[in-house]
Amino acid sequence: MHGPASSGWLLVALCAAAGAYCLLRMRGSAEARDRRAAGGEAVMGFGMAAMAVPPAVFTPPPWAWAVHAAVFGAAGLHALWAARGSPYHLHHLVGAGAMVYMALVMAGSPGHAHGHGGSGVPPLTGALLLYFAGYVLLTGVRLVPAAAVTAAETAAGWADRPELARACRLSMGIAMLAMLLTL
Repeated sequence: MHGPASSGWLLVALCAAAGAYCLLRMRGSAEARDRRAAGGEAVMGFGMAAMAVPPAVFTPPPWAWAVHAAVFGAAGLHALWAARGSPYHLHHLVGAGAMVYMALVMAGSPGHAHGHGGSGVPPLTGALLLYFAGYVLLTGVRLVPAAAVTAAETAAGWADRPELARACRLSMGIAMLAMLLTL
């Protein structure tokens, strides 16, 4: 993505940490549905981390963006199929679509030099920005504690903490906003 290298490295660290936590959730969850959702979020986190590496450090070959788009296109199809059972997967579909869109934009801009030609924000970028801004606000509100934490909830392992899963999703939503803003 574009912008100062320090913010790029912060995005890399945030997304990689979120992806790693999602792998822990995937390993620790008892239900297959939760494991699949955590796996999709891990792929998203690591894909966002790879995309956020500052171009001054590593400029991927042109074919890498096509691979990135293909991987997230497949993830989007999987999310579409999984959305039959849970509407939450529609968010995964939007996230995968955003990743495909960003990969295509990056593939079409040699050397990461973007210019919107003075026409402002493209409509799809604006729609994705609005979606992820709303998602971040809604997820942030859900993190506000509604009741006291019970002793059983504090004894849960790292992978079984719903508030950590929400914080992970919140951080990836914020990272997606930051990445879309730099397009």
